[in-house]
Amino acid sequence: MKAGKPSSGTVDGRRKRLNNLRSSVATLAPRIAYTKDPSASDRRIMAPPIWKRWYHTQRWRDLRITVLLRDGLTCQMCKRLQPNTSKLVADHKRAHRGDPALFWDQANIQTLCADPCHNSLKQREEARQPAGVWD
Repeated sequence: MKAGKPSSGTVDGRRKRLNNLRSSVATLAPRIAYTKDPSASDRRIMAPPIWKRWYHTQRWRDLRITVLLRDGLTCQMCKRLQPNTSKLVADHKRAHRGDPALFWDQANIQTLCADPCHNSLKQREEARQPAGVWD
């Protein structure tokens, strides 16, 4: 080892390499950035699908009550009578996936009790369908 020149194995050599590395890292541009104001295209990606808004319309509320009364406030899976309509769900028999004809089709909607029939049994049944197959 030559005198005066620190080798990479010494403490001085390691310190010098570390200082060189720090200066190199400081000049690197960041690769990931966070923006507080997403662009319009990002907002469209983050926005819920339009059909989710249909559940908040008066038309849906009227259709829901019509179906619940048609089915006699009775769950179509377990046949349990539930007079409390907040514990009943107007469920699409065939998933509509944004198709307005299926969404608003009264014949495609059934009454289910929220728990356990809709929240457990029906969800499990729908999860068994292969991805991309909606029938």
